[in-house]
Amino acid sequence: MNKVTNRLAVACCVAAASMSINLSANAAIPFFSTDKNQVPSLAPMLQEATPAIVSISVEGTQVSRQRVPEMFKHFFGGPNEQVQEKPFRGLGSGVIIDAKKGYIVTNNHVIDNADEITVTLTDGREFIAKNLGVDPQSDIALLQIEPEALKAVPLADSDELRVGDFVVAIGNPFGIGQTVTSGIVSALGRSGLNIGGYEDFIQTDAAINRGNSGGALVNLKGELVGINTAIFGPNGGNVGIGFAIPANMMKNLVDQIIEFGEVRRGLLGIIGQDIDSGLAEAMNLKVNKGAFVNEVSAESAAEKGGIEAGDIITEIDGKAIDSFQELRAKIASRGAGSKLELTILRQGKSMKVNVTLGDATQATVAAKEIHPALEGAVLANGETEKGDSGVIISEIEARSPAARTGLQEGDVIIGVNRKRVDTLAKLRSHLDEAKGVVALNIKRGPASLYLVIR
Repeated sequence: MNKVTNRLAVACCVAAASMSINLSANAAIPFFSTDKNQVPSLAPMLQEATPAIVSISVEGTQVSRQRVPEMFKHFFGGPNEQVQEKPFRGLGSGVIIDAKKGYIVTNNHVIDNADEITVTLTDGREFIAKNLGVDPQSDIALLQIEPEALKAVPLADSDELRVGDFVVAIGNPFGIGQTVTSGIVSALGRSGLNIGGYEDFIQTDAAINRGNSGGALVNLKGELVGINTAIFGPNGGNVGIGFAIPANMMKNLVDQIIEFGEVRRGLLGIIGQDIDSGLAEAMNLKVNKGAFVNEVSAESAAEKGGIEAGDIITEIDGKAIDSFQELRAKIASRGAGSKLELTILRQGKSMKVNVTLGDATQATVAAKEIHPALEGAVLANGETEKGDSGVIISEIEARSPAARTGLQEGDVIIGVNRKRVDTLAKLRSHLDEAKGVVALNIKRGPASLYLVIR
């Protein structure tokens, strides 16, 4: 369950985050150990929060497939690929977010490929959990257990977090039992970490280790501000750099899973980039943060809302954004049909536009919105000649990047880097996960082939 990318440990590790804190005399929770012993303490807050943090253990089977080289098939015969199954067990953490319905949030990588998920509460009770839905791109999963005398953690507005806010990470590191560590918010809006497809992390120095994944990052009021997800460390251990998914982003995704059983991502319909000093100088820009719009897709939510190439998006619903990656992650966590107010700069003047997000899982999409190397192709959900689901190339422009890749009209994409593709949503997800060279498995009539894109 571990994935290490550029010294970034993603698995049952963790991160944490928090929201602004209120230490005034009017705070709902006292910050002293007892009334008689006026020693500053987080114990009263933790007494309320920790029953909502659970331990998760999983059992499952990992299946690996390896194609048999032609030379070996010639000598030994047999199937085209070898299939190996290996049982595994894993540990992680989770957070009860709805006591009446038994909803628990954790990381997708904690329960990925699990056949059985066991949830253990702080009072020792155990439940077999049902997996209601996952979103691998944001590393969120929603579980459900029997709602028997549960306690949930209240949610904070993670958009109100500030660097320097105190936070507390709660989880089950190394399977030793519930553990609490404290720290501060070290940074906000972290992206480019190659953890997942959509990154907008809270960074914290609260100590996090393997097994904390899916646990809670709370503020000093005991409110959930983030879901611990990953750590940065040479050996997979804590070095004071951890990451958490903001609570607002988690809630947007979970609400979609509850309603639809899956995440139906919103789509703005732009291609853009971060603003750096070179771009600011070339375009004579007076800002150094925000999302620069390179191109607006025809008939997209952005075009309908009045966004133009050259605009700089600086806020979503009045909340400032620092980069295109942050914009991308926030848009992707909003559901299709969501209405947003964007603040943009156009030729030095600030203005507001209203947009209604499209559906990233729509039946037909311009391929360049999914991967630059596919520009010139139009994709749609379809089937192979044998009736297997896939993504069909319904149109393709001559001499376009997609045509130069080797794609042809009528091709059906059924795999990306040996991962099955049966819908546009799966294609988008697997391409977002892929790094560097990508191998597309194509069905062209009765033939099967691979096309490599870079």
